[in-house]
Parts: sequence; C-alpha cells; structure tokens
Amino acid sequence: MSEVSQREPVGEARRWHPNGTLASLRITTGDDHRLLAEFEWTEAGERIRGHDAVGLDLSGVDLTGVNLSEGWFTDAKLVGARLVEADLYRSDAQGADFSGSDLSRASLVRANLDGAVLRGAVLDGADLVKASLCEVDASGVSLRGARLMGASLLDVDLRGADLAYAVLRENSFKVTLDRATRVEGLSGTVFGPVRVVGPEGVREVGGAELEEWVGIRGGGIQVRRGRRDAARG
Repeated sequence: MSEVSQREPVGEARRWHPNGTLASLRITTGDDHRLLAEFEWTEAGERIRGHDAVGLDLSGVDLTGVNLSEGWFTDAKLVGARLVEADLYRSDAQGADFSGSDLSRASLVRANLDGAVLRGAVLDGADLVKASLCEVDASGVSLRGARLMGASLLDVDLRGADLAYAVLRENSFKVTLDRATRVEGLSGTVFGPVRVVGPEGVREVGGAELEEWVGIRGGGIQVRRGRRDAARG
C-alpha cells in the first residue's frame, strides 16, 4: 500500500454488526479513492484480520474506542490521531510517531513503544502497565493519572512532561526531567537514577536526592536501592 503524505486528509468508512459492535473499519485517503487499511471484527468484537499498519501514515485518524490489540504499528505515523479509550494491548508500535495524538484512557498494557515519538501526546488516564519505552521522545507528553506500573522507561525524554498523579511500581526509570516536568501527586517506586536538566547543566539524580527532588514538587516516590533488570515482563 502506498503511504499518504501528511497533507492529505484521512477518511474512514465504518460498518457495524446488528448488535452494534464494529464489523469493519476502512481507512482511506480523504477522496475515498485509495485504501490504506481495513480491519474486521466478529459480532462478539473479536478480531478477524487487519491491524497491520506497519509504516502507514494514519495521521489524524479517529480510532476512538477501537480494539487494536496485538496490532502492528511499527514505524506508522499517527500524528494528531485520536485513540481515546482504544485497546492497544500487546501492540507493536516500535518507532511509531504519536506526536500530538490523544490516547486518553487508552490501554497500552505490554505494548512495545521502543523508539516511538510521544512528543506533545495526551495519555491522561492511560494504562501502560508493563509497557516498554526505550529511547522514546516523550517531551511535553501528558501522563496525568496514567498507570505505569512495571513499565520500563529507559532513555526516555520527559522534559516538560506532565506526570501529575501518575502511578509507578518497581519501574525502571532512567529518564530525563527538567524544571518544567510536573510531578505533583506522582507516587510509587522506581529504580533510578534520572537525568535532570537545569541552568547548571545536566546532572544525575538518584536515591534519596531523587525522592527529595520529587517531594519538593508535590510528589511522593520511593527510589529502590540496587539495579533493576530492564527486560520486558
């Protein structure tokens, strides 16, 4: 399938089963002439085929509430896409570009987001339990109230991100923060250290110093001593 440039609009055609569940979803160019992807489900909502969007440009698409579990979105462009409450359980979105997309309350449990771009995306209330985020540009991302328990965050840029009231548990947390990163209400346990960018340059912060750094900004985390195996669960 040909890739569509970001300047072309994305159109959709949805068909529904009699019981109201989604039967199929066709994603095309705005003039409806070129088919980009087609997904199909049974009446019970089980996937029949589709969800193979490797390398496709689906920028601006609306996939609100759609079951995309175990889908392949490797290197796909979903810039400005709407994926509110979408189910991306165990999906492979390695290298995908979600810049400016809305993934509020989406399920990304055990998803592979290594090398993805989440710059300016909204993941408020999203579930990222045991997700893998390695070498991710998440600057300016909003993760308010997100569940990150057991997720691996390694070399993740969280400068200017909003982590307010997000929940961590035994997380590998080798991330980059700055004074614009919001951490009020952030709770849980992590394995650091982190990199903090400030007027004095970049410094490594871990242990009690990291707990204090978060604490004076309204959060309350515990930093585990020792090293954490960052392999995916």
